[in-house]
Amino acid sequence: MNFALYIAKRYLFTKSSNNAINIMTIIAASGVVVAAAALFIVLSGFAGLKDFSLEFSSFVDPDLKITPPQGKSFLLTEKDSTALHNISGIASYSKTIEERIIIEFDNKNLLASLKGVDDQYLNVTNIDSMIIQGQWFQKGSGQLVSGWGIAHNLSFGVLDYGKALNIYVPKPGVGQITSMKGAFNSLTMVNIGVFDVNEDLNATYVYTDIVNARYLMDYAPNQLSSIEIKLQPNTDEKSVRNAILEQFETDVIVKNRAQLNDSLYKMLNTENLVVYLIFTLVIIIALFNVIGALIMMILDKKGSLHTLYNIGATTKDIRRVFFLQGSLMTILGGFVGVLIGFILVVLQQQFALVMITPSLPYPVNIKVMNIVLVLVTITVLGLIASKIASGRITEKLIRS
Repeated sequence: MNFALYIAKRYLFTKSSNNAINIMTIIAASGVVVAAAALFIVLSGFAGLKDFSLEFSSFVDPDLKITPPQGKSFLLTEKDSTALHNISGIASYSKTIEERIIIEFDNKNLLASLKGVDDQYLNVTNIDSMIIQGQWFQKGSGQLVSGWGIAHNLSFGVLDYGKALNIYVPKPGVGQITSMKGAFNSLTMVNIGVFDVNEDLNATYVYTDIVNARYLMDYAPNQLSSIEIKLQPNTDEKSVRNAILEQFETDVIVKNRAQLNDSLYKMLNTENLVVYLIFTLVIIIALFNVIGALIMMILDKKGSLHTLYNIGATTKDIRRVFFLQGSLMTILGGFVGVLIGFILVVLQQQFALVMITPSLPYPVNIKVMNIVLVLVTITVLGLIASKIASGRITEKLIRS
């Protein structure tokens, strides 16, 4: 067995004759354990919050979305349509038209976004599962489905044929507006359902058949705002994206779900990084106890160090003893801390120990990356702390 490692293990696991040294060692090791457990729990909590926040976007966001590089619309040619049918990995796709509109109901007006979709839309997204009142609109009808926030703000309900909604979209073109009637395309529609996804979408979107949206926008039959795509399971997203860009004769942009929610992803990743840095600072503070405990151990073992020096151990060997002792303390403490954190996170998943609301447990998610990150952080900082403490050993100290 390595001489320095053997002595380091003896010093770490054997009680000192000085009770103060034992207490300081326990405090230092406990600090590492608690810091490692806390960092893992917090990272798991943020991973759970990230998944929870993005879960609702999966109901309305497709796997891939084709949009024009400029402007609001593009023309889908026959070649492009054939390419979509022939690209392997595409389970289904939906043609959509989207535009800002004015909704009028009972002498109240509200700005919103109208999204006209075809009959394949429900094969691409699961928004129909988020309808809390009514149902999804029928193909080719003058019906729409609105967000709960819009319905609340305008005070309309479902299937109110006595008070229909008026939808207005400004007509494309230039020149002076001479009358309101000539400035807008309009449709009278009936709300058939209300969905509840999240606060932003609830207060922004209404859905209707693409035929209605095409009429309001004066679009050509092959003119679209976007094409939303659902991929087959285990399909390589990158290969499908490259195939679309290569086979389309129209210039388009293809975005995945992360890119469609880039601001949300950036916010969540930034918060995760800030929390990691804060808890890393906590770990650094906890490792000051390790440095102090090692220095006190060095002073307590001065007589033993002198004996080791006399039987042939070099100053470098003795420094290595305490470097290994500190490293073992932090690495073992990190493993124990991660194990405790892992157990607590599993208990939260199984038994919902912490609740956000009486019916909503705090979301947590165990990721291997977080385990590796905590162990690497503890190990690197522990090695630095041990190096600092062992560097206090000099030949003069050993001989005195």
